[in-house]
Amino acid sequence: MKRLLRGALAGGLATAPMSAVMMGATQLGLVGGMPPEKITAKFLNRGGIRRSEVQQDVLATLTHFGFGAAAGAAFGVVAPRRLIARVPLGMAYGAGIWGVSYMGWVPALGIMPPADRDRRDRQMVMLAGHLVYGTALALLVGARQEEASADR
Repeated sequence: MKRLLRGALAGGLATAPMSAVMMGATQLGLVGGMPPEKITAKFLNRGGIRRSEVQQDVLATLTHFGFGAAAGAAFGVVAPRRLIARVPLGMAYGAGIWGVSYMGWVPALGIMPPADRDRRDRQMVMLAGHLVYGTALALLVGARQEEASADR
């Protein structure tokens, strides 16, 4: 249970640098619409839910961080204790989330085209963001474990 909670916290925190990559790319005009906003808008539209732009942005941010925390919880359970193994696994995990999302459930639900038919710049940024997420997740999920080991 401790690893699950530590993973959820690390996942939520790791979503911040990933989001920074996405926001920076948006400022440079590289991504067009942000996928968390597109996904949130599609679900709200399908549900016939009226909202302001601010409400939609807040909900997109909350769901993005919630998704990051949930993914982090799963990683926390399986994460190796040694950093040298955890970082490459975290990067692969982040890339896997990108693949399953942008080549899987997102296009399957008709939200966005598959990554190979979407804007190349957006998908490059999203893959980079997910690699940042996986790296940060791997570093954060084990930080406490390594502090405890160093104290012994």
